[in-house]
Amino acid sequence: MNIKFVVVGKLKEKYFKQGIAEYAKRLSRFCKFSIVEVPDEKAPENLSQAEMDQVMVAEGERILSKIKDREYVYALAILGKERSSEEFAKELKDLTTYGHSDITFVIGGSLGLTPAVLKRADAQISFGRFTLPHQLMRLVLTEQVYRAFMINEGSPYHK
Repeated sequence: MNIKFVVVGKLKEKYFKQGIAEYAKRLSRFCKFSIVEVPDEKAPENLSQAEMDQVMVAEGERILSKIKDREYVYALAILGKERSSEEFAKELKDLTTYGHSDITFVIGGSLGLTPAVLKRADAQISFGRFTLPHQLMRLVLTEQVYRAFMINEGSPYHK
């Protein structure tokens, strides 16, 4: 199985890098895990709606260029479906059972994802209505993917 994150922007904080590296190491026994970073679009603070749309379109095109047709895609979106850890684990297990060996998660930039990226997604997932920095979301998502594998293995990690 291949798990890939396509994310906007670089990870700068050392503590996030260390946390993700730890879960990536743990994930290596279950899957091939990778993170693909696409550049974020530089933009000043006070953008018009048209300028925000341009930024999102540019980032969206970069995201879509990193996704292959055969990949099952989850887009992280505030309005996506919330799942429990157990539901998420079952969903990942079911995907592999039905032939999806390439699963991609997309984390957009600070302005979110374009309709084109959301349309390409096979599912939208939400971690609640909180707004989290996308660097922190990478760490949270990495841990949740690891947790899903541990749940499916029957490990006490989840308890």
